[in-house]
Amino acid sequence: MTEQFEIAVRLGCFGGILLVMALWELLAPRRPLTVRKAPRWASNLGLVAMNVVLARSLAPIAAAAAALVAESRSWGLLHLADWPAWLEIALAVAAFDLAIYLQHVMFHAVPALWRLHMVHHADLDFDVTTGLRFHTLEIVLSALFKLAVVVLVGPAAAAVVVFEVLLNATSMFNHSNVRMPGWLDRLLRWVIVTPDMHRVHHSVVRAEANSNFGFNLPWWDFLLGAYRSQPSAGHENMTIGVSQLRDELQADRLSGMLTIPFSSGSESYSIRGAADASPEAAP
Repeated sequence: MTEQFEIAVRLGCFGGILLVMALWELLAPRRPLTVRKAPRWASNLGLVAMNVVLARSLAPIAAAAAALVAESRSWGLLHLADWPAWLEIALAVAAFDLAIYLQHVMFHAVPALWRLHMVHHADLDFDVTTGLRFHTLEIVLSALFKLAVVVLVGPAAAAVVVFEVLLNATSMFNHSNVRMPGWLDRLLRWVIVTPDMHRVHHSVVRAEANSNFGFNLPWWDFLLGAYRSQPSAGHENMTIGVSQLRDELQADRLSGMLTIPFSSGSESYSIRGAADASPEAAP
């Protein structure tokens, strides 16, 4: 598997899913938007473009390439047994999913990491582009973390590509401002994080923002007691974002987003003060 093939697959899936979710948002929005869409989208997608260029420069070794190296040297836990190919891919995807889940929790728990992750949470609206906006330093740290997971787990390169596509696709899906029937949302929550489930995580209410950390599989939130079924104010009335960042120029413009980690008081929203209500049971 060449790096060019991996890039082509990921770009193709990215463009297709972004288009589908953007159209769904237009046809069946869950909430009215509160910020002008065009400049906000330009800033969010501009940050994505900048991240692609800079992250490739700062962390040039792709996870799939690292998997090929690990496979050639029999590094990683999956090399301890001879698994069927389908089972190896499933186990690797689940392992990566859990690892990224725990990484997400750490970005809420450690104040220095929260300063970076707050760029994602500061978005004043919640739609498909929210799932793509992350500070460049967070992207680089996440890329390095995934390299370490590759060495530890030892997945096939194909499993890494599958996971990367799922990571990107589910992030766009569960951040989308789309409406779906309640029965379908409740059913899907058993196997995938839905937009209504993840929207709770973007509430200004601290306890809600520190719940529902999953991006793909919902099971980790259920098992670790971090699940909340609904926001206290309801999806239509809840406030999205971070309480101390309500200015559109800082929260939703590219120049402002890049400076958020270095502004005063950024650490005051981290998970340390989130235990003011207990999570609910599984759906």
